[in-house]
Amino acid sequence: MKIAFVGKGGSGKTTLSSLFVRHLGAAQLPVLAVDADINQHLAVALGFSEEKAAAIPPLGGNLGLIKDYLRGTNPRIGSADEMVKTTPPGRGSRLLRLDEDNPVYDACRRPVGSCCSGMRIMATGPFQEGDLGVACYHSKVGAVELLLNHLVDDRDEYIVVDMTAGSDAFASGLFTRFDMTFLVAEPTRKGVSVYRQYRDYARDWGVALAVVGNKVQGPDDLAFLREHVGADLLTWVGQSEFVREVEKGRTPDFAALEPDNTAALERMREAVDATFANRDWARYTEQMVEFHVKNAHSWANARAGVDLTAQVDPEFVLGPAALEAEGAATPRG
Repeated sequence: MKIAFVGKGGSGKTTLSSLFVRHLGAAQLPVLAVDADINQHLAVALGFSEEKAAAIPPLGGNLGLIKDYLRGTNPRIGSADEMVKTTPPGRGSRLLRLDEDNPVYDACRRPVGSCCSGMRIMATGPFQEGDLGVACYHSKVGAVELLLNHLVDDRDEYIVVDMTAGSDAFASGLFTRFDMTFLVAEPTRKGVSVYRQYRDYARDWGVALAVVGNKVQGPDDLAFLREHVGADLLTWVGQSEFVREVEKGRTPDFAALEPDNTAALERMREAVDATFANRDWARYTEQMVEFHVKNAHSWANARAGVDLTAQVDPEFVLGPAALEAEGAATPRG
């Protein structure tokens, strides 16, 4: 199950992402956390020291390896250099499972270890001085889009992505890659204005969107959110002494999280799990192809010097059947 956390800067989406990851880990479920925010704070929120967090190998710095591995023997992709962030898989591509070993995971995935052995983390990497004026952060987030476009995940396994703040999350097709998008909203005018943006963007693409209220201090805050968000308000989180301890660099036992906040996290998990019955791999594949064709015509063909729409395999549908076909052709160790 693929989950995104979005919201305006300062809304608390990284905090909520980390709490949700811990909640899943405490249930002994396989979970991969991905920090795709330009401000890389998810690892620290999960209990890493600043030094250990900075040592996580960046996806953006391993893009060549990622492309070369995912390309596999796909005859429609001439070289890894011809792959862009929206390149869809086809017959011959290497597909990913969440809980497996492969060269990409070996290079970029690290254990969290603060809760259980099933928690791991990856990070796009920070925006660095050398990028200024010559690159945008979407070039780094593109690695996440490629991985999700090649991932065949299942019920009771979770990839949780802390997205970049604001409407930048809609700058590529990445926003369509999730079973559930949680928009973290404070009970303020700015908080709900970001919600309206996301709601309007998501509506046209069938994106499942639920609002999680954060920093809710009482009935007035809750009434404000209900007035402006309506039925999209799934649950809310109040003040947390547990979170304050984590932000001070301490490592309290997750069982110390307040019962009301734990109940909110469980409600979120239930909402995610409920989407599984509506999963449509054909539609998922159609959307990735649609964004790839758009990108090819708008900029990628000119950059690559070839027609990247030819990378689309019209007979391929991502999903369990494709994974089985790949395994039959090339046994996975």
